[in-house]
Amino acid sequence: EESGKTWNGEEVSQTEFMHKDECILVDNTDTITGHDTKYACHRFEPHQPTGRLHRAFSVFLFNENKELLLQQRAGDKITFPNVWTNTCCSHPLHGYSPSEVDTPDQIADASVPGVKHAAVRKLFQELGIPPLQIPVDKFKFLTRLHYAAEDFDTYGPNAEWGEHEVDYILLIKTPVTVKPNPEEVGDHKYVTMPELQAMMNPASGLRWSPWFRIIAEKFLPMWWDDLDKTLNTDEFVDVKSIHRVL
Repeated sequence: EESGKTWNGEEVSQTEFMHKDECILVDNTDTITGHDTKYACHRFEPHQPTGRLHRAFSVFLFNENKELLLQQRAGDKITFPNVWTNTCCSHPLHGYSPSEVDTPDQIADASVPGVKHAAVRKLFQELGIPPLQIPVDKFKFLTRLHYAAEDFDTYGPNAEWGEHEVDYILLIKTPVTVKPNPEEVGDHKYVTMPELQAMMNPASGLRWSPWFRIIAEKFLPMWWDDLDKTLNTDEFVDVKSIHRVL
């Protein structure tokens, strides 16, 4: 049942979020099967060696110069701390108002209002971007990825934390003001494509989230090359596929 929770902007610790927030559980076809805490979903344990598959989203926010806003995840993050990644990566949640649970029809018509509402919520909570600067109707939903990744860098070869997600890709181009929440974000930076490629060169010594590395290598150059076409037409919209990049 939807309990109508809304996020009020109060400071909440990473551990509290892990036990308070409930992710949307899905099967391999992205059909909803239930909901469970963020903690339970991200635990890689013998009875669930790749956690519990759930919905997520990845936002790629560009400024008017078509530069991409990156963030470095804070050192206090429980999964993948200190890695660089796209603008915002998080989860639509069960029980929020407005609803963050998208129906099959909302996926089929590429409207996905639930995921977009979740993106607005998290862009404010992580980066302090005012919701009025990122209206839901400015986001473009492109496609979905299914991936799993253990956090070996943080927890070693028997990592007990990781991600296993059907990830909704959202793009938006708009000027914003950024005031990062230090609990969530360690650093941020706007980059061009050549600057990003230089940062991702292993010689830079920077660490990257596994989902961003996949997207940056397989999809992002195509979308970024003609950003206006990507945002203003449906040429790159693919609502039927769930790209398996496990």
